[in-house]
Amino acid sequence: MEQTLLNKTIQFLKRSLAIPLLIFLTTFIEIYWAMGSLSERVSSGNPDSSFFDDAYLMSVFTTIILTVVFLTFYFIKNKPIRITIQLLCLISVWFFLNYCIFVDRESSWSTYLFKEELHYTFSLSFLPIVVLSIVTIFGLKFISKKYELK
Repeated sequence: MEQTLLNKTIQFLKRSLAIPLLIFLTTFIEIYWAMGSLSERVSSGNPDSSFFDDAYLMSVFTTIILTVVFLTFYFIKNKPIRITIQLLCLISVWFFLNYCIFVDRESSWSTYLFKEELHYTFSLSFLPIVVLSIVTIFGLKFISKKYELK
C-alpha cells in the first residue's frame, strides 16, 4: 500500500515537472521562431531589455500559467475535448505573446492600425504556432501516457 502511494506520488511529480519543461521550451522556441526578426529592434516599453530577456520572462510566466491550466484539464476524461481545449489555450496565449512583442518592438514606433497589427502578427506567427502547438500537444499526450497515474 505504501509503495503504491509512493509510486503514484513519483509519477505525479515526474509529470508535474515534464509538462512545465515542455511548455517552457516550446514557448521559448516559438517566440524566437515567430518574432526573431524583431530581435534587433529596441523595445518601446524598456529600451534596456533585450529580446532574449523578453522571451525568457514571457516563457517563464506562460509556463507557470499553462502548467496549472493543463494539469486541471487532466480531470476532463473526454480526450478529444481536452486536447482541443489545450490546443486553443496554447494557440491563444502564443498569439497574444507574439502580438505583444510586435506591438512593443515594431508597431509602437510606427503608425499601424489594429487590423494591420493583427495581420502582421498572424503572418509572422502562423507556421511556428501550428508546428509547435502540434508538437506540444503530442508531447503532452506522451507525458500523460508515460507518467499515467494507475
